[in-house]
Amino acid sequence: MLEAHGLCCVRGERKLFSGLNLRISTGNCLHVRGENGVGKTSLLRLLTGLSKPESGEVLWCNQSIALDPITYHRELLFLGHRDALKEDLTALENIQMYAALDDIDLSQEKFLAALWRFGLRGRENLPVNCLSAGQKRRVLMARMLTRQAKLWILDEPFNALDIQAVHELQNLMIEHLSAGGLVVFTSHQEVKIPNVQVLEL
Repeated sequence: MLEAHGLCCVRGERKLFSGLNLRISTGNCLHVRGENGVGKTSLLRLLTGLSKPESGEVLWCNQSIALDPITYHRELLFLGHRDALKEDLTALENIQMYAALDDIDLSQEKFLAALWRFGLRGRENLPVNCLSAGQKRRVLMARMLTRQAKLWILDEPFNALDIQAVHELQNLMIEHLSAGGLVVFTSHQEVKIPNVQVLEL
């Protein structure tokens, strides 16, 4: 269960939102929508604990995320606007590096299977700086598959994806929800995912 109570967010001298409440339980998804500049990314940063609210709190499993951030972040996958890939490493080395940082032990076959699932067969050993923007997003989709986190918080995850990749990412999110995961994401486009709540900022 992810909850927020009375969240207030101020950027500079501007109040983006206040008194914001939300609640998402296992198997459910929250689609955060709104015009550019209304605070969608700021809300995601509050939910991840990367930023602190002016007032209010975020709870994970009925406990404030500020009390035990290490445990919370172990159960969290956050993908922001930037792809956060190491450009000089290969696609395979990138997801292996992140797995090592997350203390996840998988065989090379599983890493390769994740990359191949998202159309990167033959590109797994190319440096990321040789990949297109859409291919880099596919590397991140492979990371989502191997990360083993309960809660996914995704900022504009459909950016730079073609129609086929959008379909693949939607399927990946549906699988995650079916396995008892939770998803919070921002997007300007309509998505076909069951159990979606919409939050308009």
